[in-house]
Amino acid sequence: MISSPFERVLLPVDRSDNSRRAIKFAGAVLSEVEGSGITILYVMAGGYLSEHMKNIDFRAELIKGTEVFKKIRAKHIEENITPFLNDYESILKTAGVKGEIVKRIEEGDPGNKIIEIALKEGFQTVILARRGMSELKSLIIGSVSNKVIHGLLNQNIYLVGQKISEQNPVSRILVPVDGSQYSMKAVEHAVCLAKTVKGIENITVLRVINVSLYLERVRQGIDPEAEAEEILNKAKRRFCEEGIPEQLISTKSRAGFPVDEILKEIEEGGYSLIIMGRKGRTAMKDLVLGGVSSSVINKCLEPTVAIVNQ
Repeated sequence: MISSPFERVLLPVDRSDNSRRAIKFAGAVLSEVEGSGITILYVMAGGYLSEHMKNIDFRAELIKGTEVFKKIRAKHIEENITPFLNDYESILKTAGVKGEIVKRIEEGDPGNKIIEIALKEGFQTVILARRGMSELKSLIIGSVSNKVIHGLLNQNIYLVGQKISEQNPVSRILVPVDGSQYSMKAVEHAVCLAKTVKGIENITVLRVINVSLYLERVRQGIDPEAEAEEILNKAKRRFCEEGIPEQLISTKSRAGFPVDEILKEIEEGGYSLIIMGRKGRTAMKDLVLGGVSSSVINKCLEPTVAIVNQ
């Protein structure tokens, strides 16, 4: 019995088209999931008072203490934050989300606060919007999504792509596998989606035969093609064991360098969701060693990419 990864979902947002797209994605997917609890989180980054404080007499502030800030904060929330949080809640309810929806406002560094809340409060999945950035640029300027990806090693992270179908944003799913326990977690996650989300047209399980390791595998007495077929068959069996129709599942192998071949398959196959297992690494180690999942994330912007850690 596969447990749902969507019992507690954290949805970090801001007032942007990107976040609105993530909300619509979550609504389309989670409307099919019974008992899903969603927390819409907005983190005020600390500079929200700067413009409002320009004309304040700081001598008066010293007398009144924190009351001045409390009033400014309350007014800022009421006028600038609550309206779009209510709008996001309405989008989720209109989409048919049946579980509890909580709206929450915190203060601090957005990336750190998202990580803190997800870890301390047991959220299984984080769904957030993404912007197009190179890995190096996001590492230097501190991209929120980049920080969250490398700060959460036990939660599933959905990075909602720049091009999604609001009606069916997970119609075509790609699951790259390499036979490791990490890629099998991605398979299990795909199985869960196939059991709970309607309208999935196809799930393709992909094995890339790494040409840089081909001769080494042969010297070890391993046939890389036969190994790839065995890995693909194992993944397909998991779907069949859970009652997923066999015609919904495709298997495919490609030979080449994993990142290049995965990106080619994504471009050629028109996938809406890529599900990848990920071995926990630091951001710098991924950058230096060229982690496959990190490279795919930073070079594949249109579909949604799910990094599965559970």
